[in-house]
Amino acid sequence: MVTFRNVVKDYAADGQTVRALDGVSLEVAPGEFVALVGRSGCGKSTLLNLAGAMDFPTAGEVLLDGIPTKSNDDGTLTRLRREKVGFVFQSFQLINTLSVVENIELPLLLAGASNPRSIALERLSSVELDGLENRMPHQLSGGQMQRVAIARALVRKPKVLLADEPTGNLDTTTGVIILALLKRLTREQNAATLMATHSVEAAAIADTVIELRDGKIAGVRHK
Repeated sequence: MVTFRNVVKDYAADGQTVRALDGVSLEVAPGEFVALVGRSGCGKSTLLNLAGAMDFPTAGEVLLDGIPTKSNDDGTLTRLRREKVGFVFQSFQLINTLSVVENIELPLLLAGASNPRSIALERLSSVELDGLENRMPHQLSGGQMQRVAIARALVRKPKVLLADEPTGNLDTTTGVIILALLKRLTREQNAATLMATHSVEAAAIADTVIELRDGKIAGVRHK
């Protein structure tokens, strides 16, 4: 579902070239939960951005559901991201002026889906937040906000789920609950999930753990 073939990513900084990824090759299959671990600056977030077609490789190739991201026009890439990719962020990224259900149904409205409210309510139920659809984000706990964010990310049943430090702003107990939810929904939707994390506990729940060091894959552990 997500394929990296000898991917290199360079950035220009202060007149110098910084190599964020250096010859990375990997594949993430449908239904597989992969954790990316390593120190800050090792390339985790860069890899997620490339996997979600938010950025593009300097060399090598990234394929999303078999579609190369680098060679497509903006319109094709926008559709690719909307239809195939869901994003979950550390800071939740909910829209404060929209209710819980409105946050979840927004991707459906942008896509012109029919019956967006009923679909959003069904997804809200899947993250065990029935009855909270009319609350505003500021009325929720951190764990509840992250559940809403997950529901929004998965509302269009994407083939790829990208999570950047999804438990970073949560206490340990709530983080465990969110990780279990992510893993369950990965299985139910047969999504390929890539999660960047500093947490040993978070990585332990994954099917595969990929350690990044200085932009390279330093190790791979399978359960």
